[in-house]
Amino acid sequence: MCGIAGCIGSRHGREQLERMLDVQRHRGPDDRGTLHDSPAHLGQVRLSIIDLTGGHQPIANEDRTLWVICNGEIYNHEVLRSSLEQRGHSFRTRSDAEVILHLYEDYEESCVDHLRGMFAFAIWDRHRQRLFAARDHLGQKPFYYALIGDEFYFSSEIKGLLAACPELREPDMEALDQYLALRFIGAPRSMFRRVHKLPAAHRLTFDAGAGLRIARYWQLAYEPKREISLDDAIDATREQLLEALQLHMVSDVPVGAFLSGGLDSGLITAMLSKDLLAEPIKTFTLGLVHEQFDESPAAKAVSVRSGTEHYAETVSPSMVEYLPDLVWHLDEPSDPLSLCAWLVSELASRHVKVVVGGDGGDELFGGYDRYYGVQFADQYARIPRFIRSGILGPLISAGSGGSWYKSRMHQLKWLHRLASYQGGERYAAALNYFYFDSQARSTVYGETMASGVAGFDAESFITNNYEQADAKAPLDRMLATDLEGRLPDHPVMITDRMTMAHGLEARSPFMDHKLAEFCARLPGELKVKGRSLRILQRRIAQRYLPPEVLQRPKQGFASAMPYMLRDEYPALFGALLRDSILVRDGYLRSEGISKILDAHLAGKEDHAARLWLLANSEIWYRMAIKNETRESMRDLLASTTRFAA
Repeated sequence: MCGIAGCIGSRHGREQLERMLDVQRHRGPDDRGTLHDSPAHLGQVRLSIIDLTGGHQPIANEDRTLWVICNGEIYNHEVLRSSLEQRGHSFRTRSDAEVILHLYEDYEESCVDHLRGMFAFAIWDRHRQRLFAARDHLGQKPFYYALIGDEFYFSSEIKGLLAACPELREPDMEALDQYLALRFIGAPRSMFRRVHKLPAAHRLTFDAGAGLRIARYWQLAYEPKREISLDDAIDATREQLLEALQLHMVSDVPVGAFLSGGLDSGLITAMLSKDLLAEPIKTFTLGLVHEQFDESPAAKAVSVRSGTEHYAETVSPSMVEYLPDLVWHLDEPSDPLSLCAWLVSELASRHVKVVVGGDGGDELFGGYDRYYGVQFADQYARIPRFIRSGILGPLISAGSGGSWYKSRMHQLKWLHRLASYQGGERYAAALNYFYFDSQARSTVYGETMASGVAGFDAESFITNNYEQADAKAPLDRMLATDLEGRLPDHPVMITDRMTMAHGLEARSPFMDHKLAEFCARLPGELKVKGRSLRILQRRIAQRYLPPEVLQRPKQGFASAMPYMLRDEYPALFGALLRDSILVRDGYLRSEGISKILDAHLAGKEDHAARLWLLANSEIWYRMAIKNETRESMRDLLASTTRFAA
């Protein structure tokens, strides 16, 4: 794991590259390397995981005409190395990154078709004077780029690009619009107008003659479906999981595991402990002083049953202390999930350099309530519109959603809203219920923002992914939208930034693309049926996990954050939104913000999630665009909360 950066065609590339690497030092505290081969300047800061002494990058091929820098891990590198050696290639190192170079020599851009792992890499082809780069199948590793005239820049994190080119500090209003609608920003957009994300499963080339070219190289196929019984599917899927887990344990340093108390991390830990590892694995859990949200007892039960070396800490999180750091590392407005990831990463980093986690399990096996809820909405929509609109609608609207995000009234309001949509638009509405729909956004936008996003459809990222999925059934389209679209740009992005902030590598076995290909073609009724979720995964887990874990409802640390911190939020919201810089600059409107803030503080409406989005947008804007420091933001928040207390 590491941070990579580079620039092609800049007269000041040497100096710019050093600044790009300096600001990403947290991603690679063990080593640093550069290549200056005008017009190309490439560099890497390294967290040493494989070939600790010999894996220094950039790495050259035999005749030094190709150079590679890579962020990530190639899990099948040993098999690839053996095949390449039989084809006559000579290796200088034991590094997994070196196999990419020799694959490129044989297969050029199709080299990515042979890789199994998480990666974002760049190859400088000296003969062609061309840069070739790619991002892994499900977007576990980041790759950001900017094209300024005929100069091309790339980096693992946006802050690297800003360090090289400060003029890129310009907000993308459409990205802000999308964040307020969906809680994340979908590729290729970023919060900066001229900074782009290379989407998952895409590759790019850049040279002075042809310019920038980007193409997709892989997509999940959900058809044709496998004809398979539940019992056979249990055995076959378990074997696929074991293969993926075995590959994800490839490392020259010890590997630990996040253990949240949920099904995904619990199953990974139990399978590793029972089937693959001879020694106890180290596991890491956060406990909460709020008993209603505390998952540590369930995690402890998994640890005891699996015989792990368990580390747990009980926390009482404070957003005042952490928010500026979270936003700085994310380069985007934060998400409640980021605080949990930050805290557990800090704990794990004291003991290991690599952890495996459960990212992707919900999207692979069908773990979200919305997967059956959207199907119920289809049934509800069959009620004649005049009854829904004239009778049921007013009754439901009059009800209070309460202070719990899974309350029955929230479910009814969600269902009623979805009935007005179909297909991809319905799924987008399912995702943004707690955030800002188009009407709600219009009430908080100032003139600058309103004109800047006129004609832009913030939900189109979801609707387009839904409609373009290689799938037929609505469930498969939802799974594809989440796995290939939302997952890389939301929870996985957060996992990458929060672990790398602590010099920790995170691996996600559920996001192995071969496992995903297998599971995609399994019948949908093996995943979701009626109100039953994760049917197949739960049947596998019955062999490994204690009943109290299997029977627990899905909790979710992140979704509960606005309710756990309700006492701290009023001061935070007041500090950031009563005197908003976004309002001063015309992006937001104070009247609209005050209306929802006052309603929330008075207990009339539950706007916790919406106020979180607005407050984090304000912090991001002050730090990323106005260049305020983390220290100044901490001082502002601390002084306000002390005054409020």
